Parts: sequence; C-alpha cells; structure tokens
Amino acid sequence: MEYLVISICLISFLIILKFVFGYSKKQIKAIGENEELDKIALKYPENIEICKKYLKMLNNEDVMIEEDKNVTNSLYIATSNKIVIADVKNSFTRIQTIAHECLHSVQDRKILIFNFIYSNIYMLYFLVISVLAIFKLLPNKMLFLVILIIGGLVNYFVRSYLENDAMIKARFLAKEYMEKEKISTQEEINKIVNAFDKLNTIGIKSVNYVLLLNKILQFIIFCIICMMR
Repeated sequence: MEYLVISICLISFLIILKFVFGYSKKQIKAIGENEELDKIALKYPENIEICKKYLKMLNNEDVMIEEDKNVTNSLYIATSNKIVIADVKNSFTRIQTIAHECLHSVQDRKILIFNFIYSNIYMLYFLVISVLAIFKLLPNKMLFLVILIIGGLVNYFVRSYLENDAMIKARFLAKEYMEKEKISTQEEINKIVNAFDKLNTIGIKSVNYVLLLNKILQFIIFCIICMMR
C-alpha cells in the first residue's frame, strides 16, 4: 500500500512540475525552426571549424573533435576529453549547441568525472535492485527505495548544475564568436541571439524538468515492481 501512495505522490509531483516549468516540446521545436535564421547560419563554417574557434577562445585546444552522422545530439565526453558533434548543418541552433559542448570541456574536471562515474554507479544500482526485487531477493525494499531517491536527487543536482552552467554561458560565447568573425551583420547577429534567448527561456526550464522526470520515473518503476512482487 505504501508503494502505491508513494507512486501517486510522485506522479502528482510530476504533473505539478510540468505545469510550473511549462514544458512544451512543440514550442521548443517551433522556436528552433526559422528559415530566415537558418539561411544566415549557412554562411558560417563547418561545425568542426566553429568548434575549433570556440575552443581557441576558451584557451582549451587539446580537446578532440569528431562529427558523427549517426548521433542526433552533440555531446562532450569527459573521460576521453572529446566533443562529438551531431551532423546538423542546416539549423541556426548549431552555433549555440557547439558552444554549449565546448563550455562543458572547460568545466571543473573533478565534477565532470564525478558525474560520469556516479551516473553509471547509480544506473547500475537501479538495475540491480530492480532485478532483485522482481525475483523477491531484496530484503527491506523501502530502505533501498530511500537510497535510490537520495542517490537520484544527488545525480540530478550535479547534472543540472553542469547543464545549466553550459546553457547559460553558451549564448554569450556564441554571440562573441559571431561578432568576432564578422560573417553576419550586427542586425543578423541580434536576430540570432534574440532567438537564442527565446529558446533558452523555455529550453533551460525544459532540460531541468526532463532530467528530474527521468529520475522520478525510475522511482515510480521501482515502486511498481515492489507492488507487483
């Protein structure tokens, strides 16, 4: 019965959070689709060249860069100090997205490595206790749920700090890059930056919501397993 109550509370919490954060995938997609700005962004170099310029501006040119046509989201891999750029060339958002990943590369390395190791340990913990609960091999399931919740919140706070830091600073780095390169007019740059501002206003809240959503869904899944067994 207690797992049912916890699940209902968690689901209610998610509904409230969605309302508070104003999460809307369609709205984010609509802002990110702008033919006028996409045409302006086409004037800029290839993604790898933009990435190199950002890293030079950040005094961090030791990072490996790779463009992968098989990935949909760009990412920075802390363990190998490598930026993998998604093969996206026709969107103005690429200018800010690449800046975001480059900013990850200059964040506190201790936090980045901790996030990587801790995230993997946490996921392994979730999978192990779920399997043990399914086969009725887990004593005191409530204690393991409490540990899961605490561990998940720690994971969320560390990851959200890293993402928020990169998301907030990316807009300024992208603007500085565009003004330095002088490929576009100041009016065109202002239009792109204004679009970044609109995108970030919704996007930053949405990323935080999705990160927390993923953790809470894990809590709910474990509660459901405990109810079934």
